[in-house]
Amino acid sequence: MNVWPGNAYPLGATYDGSGTNFSIFSDVAERVELCLFDEEGNETRYALPEVDSLYWHGYLPGVGPGQRYAYRVHGPWDPAQGHRCYAEKLLMDPYAKAMERCICWDDALFPHADNPDAPPDTGDSAPYLPKSVVIDPAFDWQGDTPPGHLLHESIIYEVHVKGLTARHPEVPEELRGTYLGLVEPPLLEHLARLGVTAVELLPVHLHVDDRHLVEQGLDNYWGYNSIGFFAPHHDYATQGHAPGEEVNEFREMVRRLHAAGIEVILDVVYNHTAEGNHLGPILSMKGIANAAYYHLVHDDPRYYMDYTGTGNSLHMGRSNSLQLVMDSLRYWVLEMHVDGFRFDLAATLARELHEVDRLAPFFDIIHQDPVLNGTKLIAEPWDVGEGGYQVGRFPPQWSEWNGKYRDAIRDHWRAEGSVLGELARRFVGSPDLYENTGRRPHASVNYVTSHDGFTLHDLVTYNEKHNEANPGGNESGTDDNRSWNCGVEGETDDSEINALRSRQKRNFLTTLMLSQGIPMLLGGDEIGRTQGGNNDAYCQDNEISWYDWEHVDEGLLDYAARLIRFRKEHPAFRRRNWFYGRTLRGEGAEDVGWYRPDGSEMSQEDWDTGYARALQVYLSGQGVGRDEQGRPLTDNDFLVLFNASDGAIDYAVPKRKNLHRWERVIDTNDPDLWGAADQPVLGVGEEVTVEAHSMVVLQHER
Repeated sequence: MNVWPGNAYPLGATYDGSGTNFSIFSDVAERVELCLFDEEGNETRYALPEVDSLYWHGYLPGVGPGQRYAYRVHGPWDPAQGHRCYAEKLLMDPYAKAMERCICWDDALFPHADNPDAPPDTGDSAPYLPKSVVIDPAFDWQGDTPPGHLLHESIIYEVHVKGLTARHPEVPEELRGTYLGLVEPPLLEHLARLGVTAVELLPVHLHVDDRHLVEQGLDNYWGYNSIGFFAPHHDYATQGHAPGEEVNEFREMVRRLHAAGIEVILDVVYNHTAEGNHLGPILSMKGIANAAYYHLVHDDPRYYMDYTGTGNSLHMGRSNSLQLVMDSLRYWVLEMHVDGFRFDLAATLARELHEVDRLAPFFDIIHQDPVLNGTKLIAEPWDVGEGGYQVGRFPPQWSEWNGKYRDAIRDHWRAEGSVLGELARRFVGSPDLYENTGRRPHASVNYVTSHDGFTLHDLVTYNEKHNEANPGGNESGTDDNRSWNCGVEGETDDSEINALRSRQKRNFLTTLMLSQGIPMLLGGDEIGRTQGGNNDAYCQDNEISWYDWEHVDEGLLDYAARLIRFRKEHPAFRRRNWFYGRTLRGEGAEDVGWYRPDGSEMSQEDWDTGYARALQVYLSGQGVGRDEQGRPLTDNDFLVLFNASDGAIDYAVPKRKNLHRWERVIDTNDPDLWGAADQPVLGVGEEVTVEAHSMVVLQHER
């Protein structure tokens, strides 16, 4: 077969209906071979005939979708200078749109046993490395359009593609744990009943199951070990699918979610790859252009800077690393129709030399990119390196996982830790973190639980982690539960303790859904999902992590759905702008007020006193925003009453001008309150009892 010169761009394998263009970047290669494989694994090599501006490329007529391929890069093996080319190691295409199967671990995938200065192992890695696959870019989107939910109206549901349906009895067995299973009618009905506006999928980029996990019968279930930034992970496709068909199955999932009004946000891991440190495997970029892609130790480039705890860090200060990530992001928006991204350990992406640089090129390029600057951008605003905790310091256009919100809400309801003022700041959108950065309350993605930690059920059930099924026994995961759990660990038949735990779940959910900012609900929390106390289930692809649909807490699910509906009905809880805490123009009333249980205003001394757990928050229904036509929105006024103490407290309605008819609409001690028609009307100074460890919402209709 003759290889034509082809084109340098686009990178990767591009099928045009007659043949496929192949292009790969390497700034150190002396020769690059394209390797084609048939179904039996037989290899045919073709030297790429052209190199333009460090892009090696060629065009093969007649080569089309389903073709398996990889590369061999001939170049320097000189770890002391940061170069790790070795042609005996077959290499995945960093721009591959699909991969054929999982990796088969073998010593041939590694450069050497344990000595970074030793010559490379001579074993051929081809039999063990997954092959990249040429795809057909065509897909019938059937007029798909993104739902386009406004940020401040978003409600995010964090979910694992496989875990959601692996045990669902109403999903056909062949679709369980797949992209298509996620959009089966029972799941779409569940998401519609719940009322979320977006699913945030744990990583779906092609990832590698770590060798040490595989050898223990486990795998990297969460998927935070990417090796292909363009390829959807094939294990979530249906069994027996044709090579590359997982791409269209992913697209079909997105299309059906959009048709149901639900956006798709991807949890993406661009901060590192599965190639690990200097002793890690040579799978792709390490053997193509090691120093151009990775952060290397400045004075000894044999070694990798590790800001992620995984062995390496991708270097966004290098133009080709930056291009790789930007091309990947644009691909998922343009060709896969996703609506946004949550960036894992995003502080790493801001590191140029060593320090975290808020104005790093990565952010500048995203902000001016016409494809990406309209997507939802969410940062996990930290990494594990020095100076890596960057909550509140990301640029405009970015929202952030607010770890301070999580800690403050947990502290409040367990009646330990932070003072009352911390609860207040987090409840109104964390203005201390975001207001002075030019951002609005939706910069704060609020959450109480996430994939990384206890589920909501386990948070109020276990005193300690129970990660005995993990490698190394119970050593993995954080030791701090940061919960309130009645002093009794584990499941119990004690009805009083179980009632208190149920109330705590409602407290967490109610606080979350009534806080300013974007609420994120951990998938399964609404049905009472448990992991048996495992707060680090990253490697548990089994019933520890899979959602148990046979034992759904219907009462909790119904409460969560009504709570989300309540948030949607009342813009007072999802304001676009900040509270001012001052007189509104022409109204003579503040937009937010803070009161003691006796109805008097909070003083500075009250805010500073120890760990008080009782507070009234007044929220005005005026000035909450504008509708799509730009007309001012007006809502009812609300009083939110918090009581995290051990005893019931009588709260007196505070005196406010023209506000003297209040009704109780939410009571976490009385989950059946919604819809009750016999609620007493409360006037100024009249009292409502808030039971221990519960909260009440009063509404004043305008």
